[in-house]
Amino acid sequence: MTQAVSQPQVKRQAQGVAARRVREGSPWTGMWAVVAKEMADHLSSVRMAILEALIVLTAIGTMYVATQDIQQRISRDEFLYLRLFTNARDPLPAFIGLLAFFIPLVAIALGFDSVNGEFNRRTMPRILAQPIYRDALLLGKFLAGLFTLALVCTAVWLLIFGMGVLRLGVAPGGEEVGRALLFLLATIFFGGIWLALAMVFSILFRQPATAALASIAAWLFFIVFWGMIAGLLAQALSPIRFGFAEEYIAQANLQLALGRFSPNTLYAETMVALLRPEIRSLGILMPSQMEGAILGAPLPLSESLVLIWPQLTGLIAGTIVLFALAYVLFQRQEIRP
Repeated sequence: MTQAVSQPQVKRQAQGVAARRVREGSPWTGMWAVVAKEMADHLSSVRMAILEALIVLTAIGTMYVATQDIQQRISRDEFLYLRLFTNARDPLPAFIGLLAFFIPLVAIALGFDSVNGEFNRRTMPRILAQPIYRDALLLGKFLAGLFTLALVCTAVWLLIFGMGVLRLGVAPGGEEVGRALLFLLATIFFGGIWLALAMVFSILFRQPATAALASIAAWLFFIVFWGMIAGLLAQALSPIRFGFAEEYIAQANLQLALGRFSPNTLYAETMVALLRPEIRSLGILMPSQMEGAILGAPLPLSESLVLIWPQLTGLIAGTIVLFALAYVLFQRQEIRP
């Protein structure tokens, strides 16, 4: 009889201890458990396997073509390993172009059903009934997607350098590795923007198909239409009335500034400045910037970093702002058992 009475008491005491730990613990309690579980789901899913296979196959194809061109003119003075990313030959484009196309798709695939999928499976109330805060749940899902994306990008990055060593037989230089690492960092945060945007739509729409279509529509808008809209806005806001050179320069600068509201533009400018050291300006090239450009003298890494610092900061800030928006929307949602 004593044992029968004590078992419910022990159960109530355990529940009280768990509730007290939730009240007294950190808001991020359980976050790493969410990260581990979500990463396992991502890496074992069929859609991720398909996307990873596509990226690896395109990487191998473009690297094989690029190394064939580079082998014909190997020189210790050239940035050979950076040319692996930028060289192209018909019918295959440069690898950076394919990467700019695939990374948003991978990020959207990781995030479009991260929240509404839990609602549709009726598991969200059960998860939040555990000692896991909403903050920890959302941040854990975002970090799991970002870590998975970083893992995929790093694997492809290592694959390219490994193929370069095997095909070229030349070790990469320190500046080449530094530029490639910064390029990898920019690629991860570029994908982070689309991951956070997909999570925003996953919170706004309860149907995963709707969230996926909204994410892809936003991606296509910035790829196809935003450049045209920026040109029209620049013409309307800074018209050319008298045909002076200053008016043309002002309109061109405004169009560049408006175009940089697109993450694709920020990423493209970052790629160009990092992977092509001879690039000296991402806007209108002034005569004072032409010194050394005629001879093709490359910029040192420190100056290229100064050149792309606004773009790289914009990619990081865009990821943080979109995740903050997703956080606010998720906190305001009502979740019922």
